[in-house]
Parts: sequence; structure tokens; C-alpha cells
Amino acid sequence: MNKPIFLSLLAFCLGAALVSAQDTDSRFMRAFTEEFNASKPQYFSTNGNALRYFCGVPSLSENKDGVMLMRIQPSDPAGAGRGPEIASNKSTHFGTYSARIRVPDVKKVQPNVGTVVGYFTYRYTRGFGLSEIDFEWLIADPTLIYIGTWTSAPDNVNNLQRVGRTINLAKGQILYTNYRSYHDGNRNHNFDKDDDAALSPRSIPAIEGYDASKQFYVYGFDWYPDRLTWWIEHPETGEKIILWDYQGTTPNFSGIPQPPTTYLLNFWHTNDWAVDTNPRSKEAPKYPYFLEVDWMKYEPYDEINIEWREKNNW
Repeated sequence: MNKPIFLSLLAFCLGAALVSAQDTDSRFMRAFTEEFNASKPQYFSTNGNALRYFCGVPSLSENKDGVMLMRIQPSDPAGAGRGPEIASNKSTHFGTYSARIRVPDVKKVQPNVGTVVGYFTYRYTRGFGLSEIDFEWLIADPTLIYIGTWTSAPDNVNNLQRVGRTINLAKGQILYTNYRSYHDGNRNHNFDKDDDAALSPRSIPAIEGYDASKQFYVYGFDWYPDRLTWWIEHPETGEKIILWDYQGTTPNFSGIPQPPTTYLLNFWHTNDWAVDTNPRSKEAPKYPYFLEVDWMKYEPYDEINIEWREKNNW
């Protein structure tokens, strides 16, 4: 074969293989990084009053321009999604999710505030069940991180199961790793102590001085059909510290969500969920408080996503 023709055919085949590995389904987000540099987000939609969101503005805590501020107000009613919230314009699925976030520092102003910052995915799809993966901070104690995932019965979003872990990252202490299910009255259950698939890692190094309200940190999770890994980047070394590498199973539903979802971040008042270190922390916010978001990123696992949709006739 003539060499130039052979090289052209090779280039064509490589190009075709590359395209086939990309997810071109218009219902889904392609890889993106939302920098929040403009006056409105490019890849997310906002929920509610525009005065809750300020994009492309200077940071309140470091010398940098182009962040998003989300403001919770004393008049906001209690409940998830009833404060400021952003949601991806299209669906997302298996992939790596990450964000650079600083939660409000209110400990001296209102130590008993009942306010949650949620960085997460969420969608219920009949026939497939609930798909939810969370990072959460109860800002009354920003040394703690709550991570977990919710699944449900395929046709009943109220028949739920949560698999979760709570960590004091300033001390490098895992408070607990457990699951609970509506099948048995929503009681907590610890995993078998020998179950490495559910309990890895069994120890986490402390990040000296960790306080999610004192500075920005990069948080993320890697979502596969059979594995969920939550992590944080060390602020000084950039090392990825694994918070939980969950590959376990639970008695009722898969502990790992399967169907496509929506990518979200929100900031809301809770009057019935107190942080573990302070049972009084259920007060409504007394003042407007600001959450800072530098950027949010999504890197889909295209081949896995395409294969899942073909298999499940999505």
C-alpha cells in the first residue's frame, strides 16, 4: 500500500476511535469546568431569587476575582433546596466531580446555627431508583465532613437507603461508617468489621488546622458503577487524600447509584439535623451568610456511560 494512503487511513481510524469514545448524546453534559467568572453560570441554572447569587465577583477570603457567592437569608424556610441552589443544565453520569469551596465562618457569630452546605448529585428515575451522592458540611462545626450516597427502590423514592461516613478531618478521625434503611425503621447499622470493601480506608491522615470555613479546599468524588471514592486535595502538597473508597454491598438496594443524575450545590437551613458535636445547632440563620465557590468541574467516563445506556435501553 502506498505510504501516504496508509497513513491517511490510520489517521482516519484513530480519529473515528476517538469520536466513538466521546459521549455525543445531547441530553448529557460534556466535560466542563465552571469558573464562575461571568455574571451568570455557563453550565448551571440558579434556583429562585437572583439576589441569592453573585458570580464573577471578588472572593471574600483570598485575593482573587471570579468566584460565586451564594447567600442564605434569615427568611429562608427550613428544608433542602429551599435556600440558594444551582443545578447542571443537563444530566451527568459516571465520572469525576470536583469543586473548590469555602463554607461560611459563623462560629463566633452564631455557634448554634442549623445550616447545611451540600455538594452533590441527585435524581430519582422511576424504574431505576434514586441516584444521590453527597458531600455535606453543617457549618456549626466545619471540621466535620459528611459523605454518603442514597439509593431507593426502583419505583418508590420514599423507600430509601443511605450509606455514609462522617469524618473529623482536623483530627484524622472517622466518627462512623454505616448504613440505614427504611426497611427496618431507618435504624443505623455498622458494617462488619472485616468488610474491607465497605470500610476502606480504615484510617485517614489529619489535615492540620482543617476548617472548611477558614479557606478554600478542593473536594471531589469518582463515581463508577461498582465503586465510589470521595477525596480531598491537601491544601499544601496537592496530594489526593482518600476519605472513603466504597465498594461494599448492603442488604436492600445497591449501595452505589446507577442511573444518570443532576449535578448540584446548595445552601439551606435545617431545623432537625444537628452537627454531631453540637446537638443545639438547629437555629435559623440570624443574618445573611455567604458561601464561596471558586469552580466546579465534571469529567465524564464516556465509554462507561455509553455502555450503561446501551445495556439499560436509556
